[in-house]
Amino acid sequence: MYKKKFTPYLFIIPALLLILIFVYIPIFENFYFSFFRMNSYMPGKTFLGLDNYKDIFQNDIFYTAIINNTWYAVISLIFQVGLGLALAIILESKLLGKEKKFFRTIYFLPSVIAIAAVGLMFYYIYNPNLGLLNAVIRLFTEGDFRYAWLGRPNTAIFAIIAMSQWQFTGYIMILLIVSIQKIPQELYEVAEIDGANSFQKAIYVTIPQIKEMILVTGVITVIGAFKLFTEIFVTTRGGPYDTTQVLGTFMYKTAFFYDKMGYAAAIAVIIFFITFTTSVIQISLANRGGD
Repeated sequence: MYKKKFTPYLFIIPALLLILIFVYIPIFENFYFSFFRMNSYMPGKTFLGLDNYKDIFQNDIFYTAIINNTWYAVISLIFQVGLGLALAIILESKLLGKEKKFFRTIYFLPSVIAIAAVGLMFYYIYNPNLGLLNAVIRLFTEGDFRYAWLGRPNTAIFAIIAMSQWQFTGYIMILLIVSIQKIPQELYEVAEIDGANSFQKAIYVTIPQIKEMILVTGVITVIGAFKLFTEIFVTTRGGPYDTTQVLGTFMYKTAFFYDKMGYAAAIAVIIFFITFTTSVIQISLANRGGD
């Protein structure tokens, strides 16, 4: 009897230990290190209290990074979640027949490409001399159009954001399609009897039935926006003039360019706090809306 009682825990404990060792202990260690001055070449560390955090909040690059991450989150919610939802509804409607599988595959494929490869590809697409984007614009304009999309402070971050929307909208679409496929067909039949058209069925049947998945995709998108790193590092590395810095690149440069490990740990704590807080807020608002 005791053997049957404790058998499930024997399967749970190894996974719990792995999560504890590789996730939770490093998180608490990072909190601890954020209160010290330390680097890779010094055996000891100096306790600073909250000085690292004070220095961060007095750094202009930090506020530039926050603004860029926020832009990324807002635009991603509009395009990745909004457009992904529209595509999911269209592909699961009666407007398309056997072509549904083809379009699902086409829209999803970009999300399986390595982010570093996508960043390098768009680095050349945005090239002012040889880039595809400028070449297409030159076809419809007069003169020799050569715009440095990644070299201008006012367009660089938005060029990078546009690159990411292209890649991940299909991923969000697939998550929403799976949720739409679980909606009972009887609900649509009742709506048709009541005279609802395709748009009304999408608004009053589909969206309310998949609101939990919409919330999940929203949380995933916001967390991804504040964990942004590879796209920036591959294309601009935070330039020009630090105008494309995000929290991820700010933390990386602080740690590995300037060897300020305690300072970088404090930035990591702030990233954790922002992602955790926004997720809790989104979930609480959704639960309140459900009531």
